[in-house]
Amino acid sequence: MVTDGKVKNTIRVISKGGSNTATAYQSLTDEQRKDVLDGLDSKALLSLTRLLQASKHKIFHSEFCRVEAMSAHHIRTPVYLLNERLIRENMGMMRYVKDRTGCKILHALKAFASFALFPLMSGYLDGTCASGLHEARLGREEFKKEVHAFAAAYKEDEVGHILGYSDVIIFNSFHQLEEYGQMVRDARVQVGLRVNPGHSEVATKAYDPCAPCSRLGITVSAFSKGFKRYGALVDGLHFHALCEQNADVLERVLGSFEGLYGPYLEGLKWVNFGGGHHITRDDYDVERLVKVINNFKNKYGLQVYLEPGEASVYNAGFLIASVLDIVENETLIAILDASAEAHMPDVLLMPYRPYVMGSGQPDEKKYSYRLAGPSCLAGDVMGDYSFDRPLQRGDKVVFTDMGLYSIVKNTTFNGMGLPDIAVMKETGGLETVKTFSYEDYKARQS
Repeated sequence: MVTDGKVKNTIRVISKGGSNTATAYQSLTDEQRKDVLDGLDSKALLSLTRLLQASKHKIFHSEFCRVEAMSAHHIRTPVYLLNERLIRENMGMMRYVKDRTGCKILHALKAFASFALFPLMSGYLDGTCASGLHEARLGREEFKKEVHAFAAAYKEDEVGHILGYSDVIIFNSFHQLEEYGQMVRDARVQVGLRVNPGHSEVATKAYDPCAPCSRLGITVSAFSKGFKRYGALVDGLHFHALCEQNADVLERVLGSFEGLYGPYLEGLKWVNFGGGHHITRDDYDVERLVKVINNFKNKYGLQVYLEPGEASVYNAGFLIASVLDIVENETLIAILDASAEAHMPDVLLMPYRPYVMGSGQPDEKKYSYRLAGPSCLAGDVMGDYSFDRPLQRGDKVVFTDMGLYSIVKNTTFNGMGLPDIAVMKETGGLETVKTFSYEDYKARQS
């Protein structure tokens, strides 16, 4: 029987569908949120999910307006602008999945490693997943929670150091498990194996871990032989086959994984469902994810891990650039002080056309421009856009969703300076947490 007044009030607010539902729920302690969820039926739980997503969408719209207004004032460019409030909203949605399922969620450092935001994020998530020594160390020293490391192959002179920062080491082959597995066990660090789940729906092959000839994950034919010999060393299995996808894809991938590896799960401690879960996207099917995780846990009795990276900062980061010049060659070309090649490389690698605040498709609005960077690369182009008014030299241009895979991937190509990193505080101010200089460029060359 519920006796806590805040819990009772929150259940009442959820039942009525009040506008302050999200605030009421997210402000509760872990134990109080558990009591709230225990006091709701399936219909009320669905209502809570929808109310949380609706509140998050409203806050994102409001903060986007605030970012756009701030960019119009004096601000040094180029600059990566990370919005603290929006990251907290993303964290709250992922914690809600944890509340509903008991799963653990790790942040994938490969997508975002700006540790100025780690004190905020670590209050919601369980730790980080790393792709090697430096990420493992950063996760341990700055996030200060669980660290799970995976590499396609480990260097002999690094494994010992990685062990010092990690709680779990995941191997990509039985050879590497044979080489280092006992060392990992002796250090009281858990051992995992990455497997190929045999199914994926990633359109771009370069991002598909299950594509033909993929080096990532042990195939079931190799696993069935090696596990008989080395299975006693293994604490859990890891698979990763998603890329910016919804829970329906996870459900199908998991079905394939269970069909291939289900007979080997008895006696293990955990299964890691990998990353690529777009949990914080507006159209993400949170209820389906909850059902998939809970069904798996009930069936096998194992701890489930997720390790999204993009979801942590999805739509919560921006790159603000200034128009340096406007030239004409069959079309108007605005040259910015930010570079697609150096500062937003996935625009060219994926490739994709990032959204610019206040813009439309080419010719949708009255004035059309090609936005391009200042480097010597002919293809240093972000895309073609249209605007309601002409662009002027000195105008600011705001690219959205630039927190993920931008700061971690940027380069100093052409000796170009890296953008500042600034945090837009929940309290209203702007804090520049990192600036770069000539020495940063020089130090990378020799």
